[in-house]
Amino acid sequence: MLRQQDVGHRIVVRRIVGIREGRPQFSDALGELVELSETHLTLATAQGQLRVPVAQVHRAKRVPPTRRPTAASVVALERAADEAWPAPTRGRLGDWLLRSAEGWTGRANSALPIGDPDRPLAAAVDAVERWYADLGQPALINTPLPLAAPVGAELDARGWSARPPTLVQTAPLAVLTSTPANGQAGGWGDANVELDTAPSDEWLAIAAGRKGGLPDAARHVLTAVDRVRFAHVYADSALVAVGRGTVTGQGRWLGLSLIEVLPAARRQGLARRVIHELATWGASGGATHAFLQVEQRNTAAVTLYQRLGLVTHHTYLTRVAPD
Repeated sequence: MLRQQDVGHRIVVRRIVGIREGRPQFSDALGELVELSETHLTLATAQGQLRVPVAQVHRAKRVPPTRRPTAASVVALERAADEAWPAPTRGRLGDWLLRSAEGWTGRANSALPIGDPDRPLAAAVDAVERWYADLGQPALINTPLPLAAPVGAELDARGWSARPPTLVQTAPLAVLTSTPANGQAGGWGDANVELDTAPSDEWLAIAAGRKGGLPDAARHVLTAVDRVRFAHVYADSALVAVGRGTVTGQGRWLGLSLIEVLPAARRQGLARRVIHELATWGASGGATHAFLQVEQRNTAAVTLYQRLGLVTHHTYLTRVAPD
């Protein structure tokens, strides 16, 4: 049976659609799992969304994607994502990247093992451990899958643990800009989305609340990108929604991050509108595709992004060295 870890992945479901002559009649559905609850599961299929009561599910399992991304496309996207979330302290092991930002977020405080580390794999992992030990930080390595599977096998042998999977999702900007931007009529649904080149103090406060503080290194991560916009949505002079967009990867990729709506303003379409405005800005500057990174267990966000047309390009695991 399916688990929450399967949200965001391609699955096949055999469901009971009726009884004939005392025997159950089955129908199969193939699509991406966008929601899983105790009572229902929802698939995004080629014919649209399909909501299936769990009581009708005879069998369900994850299946391979229609095609795996090429190694070159994973490398290019991971490089663009690194440019969009730049750690202030950096090092290199051949092609591998070493990153530190005072412990603020896993992405900015982990090694990225893509390319040739210019030494045997075991020696490369040893060097990663020493680099972070010299900084007084735990050693983390982000392993894009399946590209970094050999690195993952080495870390398994060393007893490294893994944080929950993260989905790297993408969509053509034409899909996101064609999505209607209007929220619900009245209330916060009519609030304007303002794009600024710098975050307001209120914007930073929301980011700090979400990420557990905001050290100086965090401000570098957020602002040290040449092409960046910070989305602000105000209602009655109060900031109720934020978002961040960057253009990196030689101008191709719009990176979406920190899409956040305060609890009192949710279910008004504000996240959708923030994404639409950032996508419009990115497209106006020549970007053609968007990407974002979302934890697989964040089913509410995964569901929203899939409804907007984002699909999983690849996943990564943040691996943590043993104490």
